[in-house]
Amino acid sequence: MEQYITFFTNHPVLSIVWVVLAIMLMHSWYKSRFSAIRQVNPQQLTLLINRDDAQVLDMRGKKDFTASRIAGAEMMNVDKAKQNDFGGLEKYKTKPIILVCNTGMTANNIAERMHQQGYEKIHVLSGGMSSWQSAGLPTTTGK
Repeated sequence: MEQYITFFTNHPVLSIVWVVLAIMLMHSWYKSRFSAIRQVNPQQLTLLINRDDAQVLDMRGKKDFTASRIAGAEMMNVDKAKQNDFGGLEKYKTKPIILVCNTGMTANNIAERMHQQGYEKIHVLSGGMSSWQSAGLPTTTGK
């Protein structure tokens, strides 16, 4: 124990950095563990669609959506979602929803907004569409 005290005394900046990193790590773990929004991998997404009739909402641009998407996915307007305009999605308020974007970052932000608006079962595809494609799972094309 005495060695720790000596280290902290001799290296205060490094000690503060370690403490801050530890707090950030605990906060991140706590937030992900107790969040109402769940991260799912491509296999879990498939199970949610097949077992719970989940709806996939694709948040990528029209060009990307038309070129390649998960079967049954609907296109979601990100600009409207960023303004908390979820018109037309009320029918999914109690149904499982899976948000998909390119990498998962945009989907997480919109998922938080949807949860605040009363959507109950929100999931985000971890890694976005790139993780779906990396897993070699099928996609569909067209409008």
